[in-house]
Amino acid sequence: MVENLIISASVVGGLGLLFGLGLSVASKVFEVKVDERVAKVRELLPGANCGACGQSGCDAYAECLVEGKCDINSCPVGGEELVKQLGEILGVEAAPTTARTARVKCSGKYENCKQKFDYSGVEDCIAAANLYGGPSACTYGCVGLGNCVRACPFDAIVIIDGLAKVIESKCKACEKCVAACPKGIIEMVPKCNEYTVACKSLDKGAVVRKNCSVGCIGCRKCAKVCPVDAITFEGTLAKINPDVCTNCGECMKACPVNAIKLYKCQ
Repeated sequence: MVENLIISASVVGGLGLLFGLGLSVASKVFEVKVDERVAKVRELLPGANCGACGQSGCDAYAECLVEGKCDINSCPVGGEELVKQLGEILGVEAAPTTARTARVKCSGKYENCKQKFDYSGVEDCIAAANLYGGPSACTYGCVGLGNCVRACPFDAIVIIDGLAKVIESKCKACEKCVAACPKGIIEMVPKCNEYTVACKSLDKGAVVRKNCSVGCIGCRKCAKVCPVDAITFEGTLAKINPDVCTNCGECMKACPVNAIKLYKCQ
């Protein structure tokens, strides 16, 4: 009886030792070497996991950086200080970039834009927009039910009188609000491009004026006074080219409906 126990214990112990040695050898043979820089880079990243860098999250971006497949200035949340630190660790220099911000290209507050009907359904912009284009008389304008607010991980958007507003000093350019807006009225622009046509309506001027007191009517007065030809038109809708605009402000002075807004560089 005792002998059987000794034999059993010896067999089990021997197998355990054998398997242990096998696992030890396997761990060395199949070891996946991790670049120690990955951990250092990941430690620097903000951890927002917003995906603005083009990767699934900060972990994936750290690996992509170390592998040399991503640019060190792809993280808008970290800013210039992060770019500098990443450059020191990875030994690379970033190409110069322009700080960007999300901007709502609509001025249709309740006081400015007529309503077709009172909406009392689900507090969701997509649901409301699917109902006759939304409650606003302007089918291009902000629905105002806050999908962008809920999508923003940085609390950079508020709804004021039925209109979304980006707090540009808080915006990290992650673009989640852009994807969340069913009307496509939130666009990324250079942060210091101070003048913007805050309208997206492609309706004719008479229709725009009937629906909204501050919508672009396509009068072209802004283009006539622009000294650098920075304003073009998509149908009747004026557009300011941020690469050409010098922020002189003449277009805003000339606009008869106040569709061009000033956004101070923050």
